[in-house]
Amino acid sequence: MLLGSIASKPALLLGERAAFPSDTEHLTSLAPSLENIKNLGANDIYSWFLASSGRPTSSDASVQQLPDLKLNLIYPCTEKHIKKYSPQGLRVVTETPDIYAKHVRPYVQKQREEGRLNWVFNIIEGRTEQEVVMYREHGEEGFLLLPDLNWDRKTLSTLHVLGIVERRDIWSVRDLTKSHVEWLKHMRQKLLDATFRLYPDVDSDQLKLYVHYQPTYYHFHVHVVHVSLEAGATQAVGKALGLENIISQLEGMAEGKGMSDVSLTYHLGEASEHWTDIFQPLKEGKL
Repeated sequence: MLLGSIASKPALLLGERAAFPSDTEHLTSLAPSLENIKNLGANDIYSWFLASSGRPTSSDASVQQLPDLKLNLIYPCTEKHIKKYSPQGLRVVTETPDIYAKHVRPYVQKQREEGRLNWVFNIIEGRTEQEVVMYREHGEEGFLLLPDLNWDRKTLSTLHVLGIVERRDIWSVRDLTKSHVEWLKHMRQKLLDATFRLYPDVDSDQLKLYVHYQPTYYHFHVHVVHVSLEAGATQAVGKALGLENIISQLEGMAEGKGMSDVSLTYHLGEASEHWTDIFQPLKEGKL
């Protein structure tokens, strides 16, 4: 946003980055045109970079180009990665307790057994990416705080960090029960306290906490974001569940009950395994 004047009258100029051209000529020239590439970190098959697109922002050749791109590299990528990031249609589905128990839970179990969480365990166990771990506590309420892949780690108004718990018995929101209420309350406060310690200029009413369902990976983690962060698809209805709302819902349940006993409605990409292997066959009467 730029504040200036036109003909002596105040004016605001709001700028947004245009979409990348999708023609082959532009796409093939993107990687060779990158300059001033800075490696932000790597873990397992994931690497993160800042780079300049090669378009000069100053007529002075001695002025170094500032990064205008945040790049995520997945190498070697799998077919699942390709499907996830490819353009695709969306579907709204309702996952009942029965569908979760018979189809989704076994799917999650398979993901874990195939080693798809190794990169998360590497961080928790201190093997990789320790240089980006911002805060850590051990024990029953142990967790670590690290920046989200899409945050530049500088701009507070777009702050986005992840609180990854150490315990491994909670895979997703579905594993939370009424007995976890006090633990969740403690974890919420610990995550907030750690964030305030790192960023004292952020007020308590400027942060929101949520979890994803379905999550990107099945090890319980909480997103801590600044309220000014643009609410894109990752914070949309059908993806994000507010942590405080989850706690309130659990408090109202009977003893022994939990999130596996309720129906959850969310959206899926048509190329996702949840759609192709579970919900589409259910819709077509094949499961």
